[in-house]
Amino acid sequence: MQHTQKGFTLIELMIVVAIIGILAAVAVPAYQTYTLKARFSEVVSAAAPLKLGIELCFQEQNSLTNCTNGANGVPLAIPASGNVLSGAVGANGPLTAQITMTAANANGFAGTETYILTGLATAPGTSIQWTKSGTCVGLGYC
Repeated sequence: MQHTQKGFTLIELMIVVAIIGILAAVAVPAYQTYTLKARFSEVVSAAAPLKLGIELCFQEQNSLTNCTNGANGVPLAIPASGNVLSGAVGANGPLTAQITMTAANANGFAGTETYILTGLATAPGTSIQWTKSGTCVGLGYC
């Protein structure tokens, strides 16, 4: 009489567990990076009203000098909320403006991650070209 084998051997089960462990070791850090990027998108999107306010102010004033928080249609500084610690307009000149956003010290951020938008216009009445900088660029969050 012959007996047929049923089930898995111990070696087969250990191989499956090892494969799952390797996949988890690769996937978990990548997942954490994606969640931080998603959380930082709140910081990036919170800068949109300031950016729009500066652009509208520039079209009306033909200068960025007076396009600051709470003046000429530019919103007040962004208060702390959710993943955003602060957001403000600063370092304005006749044809340059800067928006600085900072991530809140929570949800995986060290509290020093910044998103800086620098706007430059070539002449009055032209459009503003925005460049981004800050620590978020090096970390890949923005």
